[in-house]
Amino acid sequence: MTNIIEVSNLTKQYQGNYAIKSLDWRVGGGSIVGLIGPNGAGKTTLLRALLGLTHSEGTLQVMGKDPRTERHQLMQDVAFIADTAVLPRWLRVDQLISYVEGVQPKFDRAKAERFLDQTSVGPKARIGTLSKGMMVQLHLALTLAVDARLLILDEPTLGLDILYRKQFFDQLLNDYFDAERTIVISTHQVEEVQHILTHFVFLKNGEMLMNAPMTALEDRFVEVHALGENAALVNRLRYFGSRHILGGQAFIFDSVPRHELEQYGACHTPAISDLFVAAMAGGVR
Repeated sequence: MTNIIEVSNLTKQYQGNYAIKSLDWRVGGGSIVGLIGPNGAGKTTLLRALLGLTHSEGTLQVMGKDPRTERHQLMQDVAFIADTAVLPRWLRVDQLISYVEGVQPKFDRAKAERFLDQTSVGPKARIGTLSKGMMVQLHLALTLAVDARLLILDEPTLGLDILYRKQFFDQLLNDYFDAERTIVISTHQVEEVQHILTHFVFLKNGEMLMNAPMTALEDRFVEVHALGENAALVNRLRYFGSRHILGGQAFIFDSVPRHELEQYGACHTPAISDLFVAAMAGGVR
């Protein structure tokens, strides 16, 4: 499948400090990619580079265009959600819809209104009076109504309660995504996006620690729950990461056959959040 994003040796510095450093990355069409990292990892800088909002060094192509020189053409096929505070708070909802309809030729007003009909966001409501969750619903409605091939989300559910967060991702998957579209989600709420991702990327200090399909969680990694004396035995082996559990430790192994570890305890597929913590701690021990 054709790559939607192609990045080679991408670098961005601020006052001599690397925000992103020598990144190589490919994203195929029809993917949902989780860009995962702690605060300051370089997630937002990378997304801003993809959108042509910051200068960067290296090779950068998004849908065959360089965002640094062809941003206007590129943004005809890209939608972006960051902090919903950018919505004009003095407008009514229907006025904002009319504005977007006038400036975005690929915007489907009827689709946006159908989406909002499923929410408590009224067309005559002033945007400044909406709750955080309602503003996200409005922003999502506007975004999903644009016929864009690439959707970029930078911490889209930050500050929302768990019900709104779940609803956001369910609507994203059911009302937007298909084999012709690609979604890149930047987040540190790892466990909440695991079920919708096709690929994941771990970033730390501007460097890519891991880039893999979600199938790698089951095909490549194994977590063994070693209790009692078995924990001490497993601790002598070469493992990727560990954490304490009741009565012992859980160890994550990379590319070790599951049958070789079953003698030490119950084996499971690790959660992406546990794999992320292990990767942030340095990986193989």
